[in-house]
Amino acid sequence: MSEQTIALITGANKGIGYEIAAGLGTLGWSVGVGARDERRREAAVDKLRAAGVDAFGVPLDVTDDASAAAAAGLVEERAGRLDVLVNNAGVTGGGAQEPTRADLAAVRTAVEINVVGVIRVTNAMLPLLRRSASPRIVNMSSTVGSLTRQSTPGAETGPIGVAYAPSKTFLNAVTVQYAKELADTSILINAGCPGFCATDLNGFRGVRTPEQGAAIAIRLATLPDDGPTGGFFDDDGVVPW
Repeated sequence: MSEQTIALITGANKGIGYEIAAGLGTLGWSVGVGARDERRREAAVDKLRAAGVDAFGVPLDVTDDASAAAAAGLVEERAGRLDVLVNNAGVTGGGAQEPTRADLAAVRTAVEINVVGVIRVTNAMLPLLRRSASPRIVNMSSTVGSLTRQSTPGAETGPIGVAYAPSKTFLNAVTVQYAKELADTSILINAGCPGFCATDLNGFRGVRTPEQGAAIAIRLATLPDDGPTGGFFDDDGVVPW
């Protein structure tokens, strides 16, 4: 197996995911660009390679079991193991998100991609992660998923969002459950919030750059062996549940 650190980032063809791939690539890592769209995926790989990154494309639809299994097979064939998985792919759910006007299909889609998709991909990659000396899993979450902040009077928590915000709360809870199950392994799994970044996910309304948003993922992907697990972090430190 290769001595080079191997990472896979889902939703890495653009935005924060791309910048995570670029940042990890500058460390000399080999980075898998996970994405559904072939044209965008290969364009991202070409751009990363032009910048000197050892990048490779990984066809991956996080909503499809067969796609996740095939992605794991590709990584195994290429490297024999996986050192870091960054579950970055996600959606907002779009449209009106007041609970009383909820589009239930949008809620289901947000949960399917933001939560079930993370479980699907993580489970597909776990056999490869177990072969790593220092495996790390990073789940890209959001502080809007913090129940503490959402329930604090006067706190800035963004617009009401019955699809997106609860899906991130769900993801945070899933992260804790994985940490509990994997406590007797060397796998560290944490949730990270990139902040309000300008990406097409929010119509480029954010106040941070995708590169700034990628910083927390890169920090959690490079934790030392005695680093935290089962936590929720942003650039300022621990985020309350």
